[in-house]
Amino acid sequence: MGLLGELKRRNVIRMAGLYLVGAWLVTQVAGTLLPMFEAPGWVARTVVIFIAIGFVPMLVFSWIYELTPDGLKRDTEVPPERSMTQQTGRRLDFAIIAVLLVAVVYFAVDRFVFEPRRIAQARSEMGSESFSAGQAAARGNARNAESDSDPISARSIVVLPFADMSQGKDQEYLSDGLAEELLNLLARVPQLRVISRSSAFSFKGKAIDLGTIGKQLDVAHVLEGSVRKAGNAVRITVQLIDARSDAHIWSETYDRPLDNIFAIQDEIAAAVVSKLKITLLGAAPKTTVTDPVAYTLYLQGLEQARIGSAASLETAVKMYQQALAISPEYAQAWEGLGKSYLNQTARGMRDTEEGTRLAREATNHALAINPESAGAYSDLAWIANAYDRDMPASVRYTERALALNSGSIDVLFIAGLTARSLGHPDVAARIYRHIAALDPANPGAYGQLGKALAFSGRDDEAIASFRKLIELSPAFGGVRHWLSLVWLKRDGPAGAEQALALAADEPTESYRLETQAMAYHALGRNAESDAAMAALTAKYEEGASYNIAYAYAFRGEPDRAFAWLEKALQHKDSGMTELISQPMFAPLYNDPRWLLFLRKFGRAPEQLASIAFDPKLSQ
Repeated sequence: MGLLGELKRRNVIRMAGLYLVGAWLVTQVAGTLLPMFEAPGWVARTVVIFIAIGFVPMLVFSWIYELTPDGLKRDTEVPPERSMTQQTGRRLDFAIIAVLLVAVVYFAVDRFVFEPRRIAQARSEMGSESFSAGQAAARGNARNAESDSDPISARSIVVLPFADMSQGKDQEYLSDGLAEELLNLLARVPQLRVISRSSAFSFKGKAIDLGTIGKQLDVAHVLEGSVRKAGNAVRITVQLIDARSDAHIWSETYDRPLDNIFAIQDEIAAAVVSKLKITLLGAAPKTTVTDPVAYTLYLQGLEQARIGSAASLETAVKMYQQALAISPEYAQAWEGLGKSYLNQTARGMRDTEEGTRLAREATNHALAINPESAGAYSDLAWIANAYDRDMPASVRYTERALALNSGSIDVLFIAGLTARSLGHPDVAARIYRHIAALDPANPGAYGQLGKALAFSGRDDEAIASFRKLIELSPAFGGVRHWLSLVWLKRDGPAGAEQALALAADEPTESYRLETQAMAYHALGRNAESDAAMAALTAKYEEGASYNIAYAYAFRGEPDRAFAWLEKALQHKDSGMTELISQPMFAPLYNDPRWLLFLRKFGRAPEQLASIAFDPKLSQ
């Protein structure tokens, strides 16, 4: 008898099968139960190690010994006529089948019962704050404002932030980052409407059922999931839900090393597209693959950049730089670094000349690696507009960004600013309405929409948009000042009283002082107006020179208004991008210095007349 025959006779192969099936079942159960009891990570690793160590001794044992009616005996001591190997083999077959049945039942229960509950529980534990009726109303009003709004499309989806189910609850940057990467990947499918990040992540920490989320965002499908990381291993569970019926369409669990996270993203995106029965006109979008350590640093930088404080932006810069030290050709990290430099510059955290130089270098480096980076082109458009005073270049960059990704919220925001800077607030309003439809919980969309409407003379609509913003984000800096400008322009003293009431709740001091200076002037309370103006000019010369200029224009002081416009030009105040649309400068329009200044700034009517910009928005 050959070796294979002897292995079969002694039931070594059956024992190996039984051991492996049982080992798989034990590890799956341990992976589910141990985290429930908050067992340290080494416990699960120890279980796996012991199972692996026991495999070879078990094979040796089954080769040497045979189970007989008299107990275990060495196989060589059992006469052939008294051997029980055939009967033992049949028992082992039944045992294998039984264990397989248990494994199948466990797999089904864990996948379709326990895992959805764990995800729901994780979402609930992140917070139980209810979604405000004001947010729902704001979204509904934004949709009603759209003249071309459609009913819910079957090819629409929101990707919710994934739950961090890691033992230490310290992998939120990874769970959020993975959800955002999937969102961005799916957004590149032209036939699929994907709700943008700010709206999708507005539900984070809120216990809201998926059907309600679907209705509030006008989407048919919800993708949610969880991430559990231990060492270099990661378990990602995702499920696709029909928000209209709460039906479970598809789910999958991926147990992989962290190095394979990019392949997992591609698999999930492909599965979602397949389940939604979308036919792509070309290759499916793929994730950019980079070093996993650099990717982790990039996600941490992204998380810090969104916090937006001086300390967090500095940390973001360091994270991006560390990622690039590992992976110098990582285009997304270069783009993130450039955006962080721009944010630092815009908020006065970095010298303007240094900040724009660093931002330009990083952004150009991103484009050298990835010439199809829409975000990098939109950043260059903003630099050209706000700091280079080069509107033709700004339009070229904006159009290129839109051609590459007309569904990107960041790109659309820059497109709106470009239109506004050209003196086309009506076009800007159309773009911001489009953003509100794609990203209905984005406060900034309503702020910029309100400004564009106010610049177009549509005051009532502007007021409604600013009020929506306040409902969505009561602490949003500047919105009460923007609303006050509409009331001051339209309602005189009555509007000034409303403006003063709003100023009391304005969280940004420069906006609060400016509102008070203008409102007190409208009410004839000149001493109080002068005091507020003195405080504003003393504290915020560089950061608010543009705003100070139109406050002086409103107060009927043209000489001071032009002097502060010159300072705004010198400081490269980014507020100057709205100069020709801002109606607060109307008192200067008939002053001969106005046109001369516009020519100096590159925004005179004849300078802008030859620059065409009519963006085509995706449906």
